[in-house]
Amino acid sequence: MRRAWIVAIAAVGCVLSFVLLLVVGVYLVGGNVAGGGSVGLAKGAVPAAYKTLVQKWGNLCPALNPALLAAQLYQESGFNPRARSAAAAEGIAQFIPGTWATHGVDGDGDGKRDVWDPDDAIPSAASYDCELARYVKDVPGDLSQNMLAAYNAGAYAVIQYRGVPPYAETRNYVKTIKTLEKSFAAPVTRLDPSKQAAGAIAYAQSKLGTPYLWGGNGTADQGGRFDCSGLTKAAYESVGITLPRVANDQYNAGPHPKREELLPGDLVFFSDDLTNSRAIRHVGIYVGGGYMIDAPRTGAVIRFDPIDTPDYFGATRVTEDGAKALPTAV
Repeated sequence: MRRAWIVAIAAVGCVLSFVLLLVVGVYLVGGNVAGGGSVGLAKGAVPAAYKTLVQKWGNLCPALNPALLAAQLYQESGFNPRARSAAAAEGIAQFIPGTWATHGVDGDGDGKRDVWDPDDAIPSAASYDCELARYVKDVPGDLSQNMLAAYNAGAYAVIQYRGVPPYAETRNYVKTIKTLEKSFAAPVTRLDPSKQAAGAIAYAQSKLGTPYLWGGNGTADQGGRFDCSGLTKAAYESVGITLPRVANDQYNAGPHPKREELLPGDLVFFSDDLTNSRAIRHVGIYVGGGYMIDAPRTGAVIRFDPIDTPDYFGATRVTEDGAKALPTAV
């Protein structure tokens, strides 16, 4: 076993050297504009069952776009159509009964307005957003931000304060959704490199050879062992960024570079369902040259693995604001 590990280390020695060059190079590239265009949805960011609805209704008015609507739904319910809050908000868009009675629409034309049916609730959220945008269209500032503030605090408050009102909850709501929007949008510009990438990679490299442990967070009582998302969480925590514990939640911690745009430090994800980010089951940290460091499975150790496999889902360039915006971050 030890001899096999030594052979493996030798086999990836060139990768390690390449990684060091790439990490240094990370800070010399990126940020160049690749073009513009309308806002589209990142691959698999919205569950397939709702993607068409979000794409269609997210273009209902100029203050809204599909990625912004997706971020709002994710913030409200995590795309859970059966969600119910302590404040009696219901469904995927978290309407309270009084607001639903006034603003719910029959999105699928079946003669019923059902807050629990995404075919009604998603069109209703978009319609309500755009109605609020019309109410606050003459208020100074960014129309989309004022619209979101009105969704949270009411249009009157936005009009009264001539912009996003000074309520901590409302300001956090607006900032969170505008940040998450970047994670749900298909990027139209080349993404800036992550400032914390080198440190996260260095942490992961220091754990090479550590045995895998399901649910492992690297704590002393676990013998310093990790599972896949425990390793990536710890790697970014070492550079001051707190990620959620679960791989499919980590996917929303920043924008999504294309395969040809990957840089060291990006998180790379794998799934048996390539249409739905909520089905992601594995994550690693990209190191360059088509390789990642990951904690693969029970009986294996933290090691280098290739990323170009049939179950490769996509990647995320982690940002501090993106991680903070996640409703599931702990």
